[in-house]
Amino acid sequence: MSSLVGPDEDDDLAQGKPPVPEDVQDAIRTLIRWSGDDPAREGLLDTPKRVARAWKEYCLGYGEDPASHLSRQFEEVGGYDEIVLLKDIPFQSHCEHHMAPIIGKAAIAYLPRHKVVGISKLARVLHGFARRLQIQERLTAEVAQCIWDNLKPHGVAVVIEASHACMTARGVRTPGVGMVTSRMMGTFLDDTRSRKEVLSLMGY
Repeated sequence: MSSLVGPDEDDDLAQGKPPVPEDVQDAIRTLIRWSGDDPAREGLLDTPKRVARAWKEYCLGYGEDPASHLSRQFEEVGGYDEIVLLKDIPFQSHCEHHMAPIIGKAAIAYLPRHKVVGISKLARVLHGFARRLQIQERLTAEVAQCIWDNLKPHGVAVVIEASHACMTARGVRTPGVGMVTSRMMGTFLDDTRSRKEVLSLMGY
């Protein structure tokens, strides 16, 4: 083992940090070099490892099933049959086109049929899908579909508002622009009054 792991890797393992494959580090060094800097420069020596570990963290969603967070459900709701809403949920993702940050907030609502889940689970579903390479439209649809399939409620509403660095920091370079996407299912799609009610509760 010692012949395959260098001193830096030994230090990483001692600190509980996972090893970073050399080909991954080489890929990041190539990108640094292509961008115009020197990966051998002192300040950049450990950057390949840091970037690789950061991307493992950014993409933790690939290693989980967001639906699993909805497996524990509760029937004792005291007769409650109105909208359940969690809003202003902060999230971070990365766009699949430029791998640039998407930073925003989400509002997730459902109209229970028989069961509810702990409200933190709605945020966990969002983060499970957000921690992948994404586009906002698909993220919105995936969160709504997951709740619809697993809770089987009367309705689901998801609204996401986010800023995209691929637009604000490059290309058209237009900061301060927010993108809003929504997905309505069930009664929130079919009934105008229910849709207006949930959007009003969300602040839209």
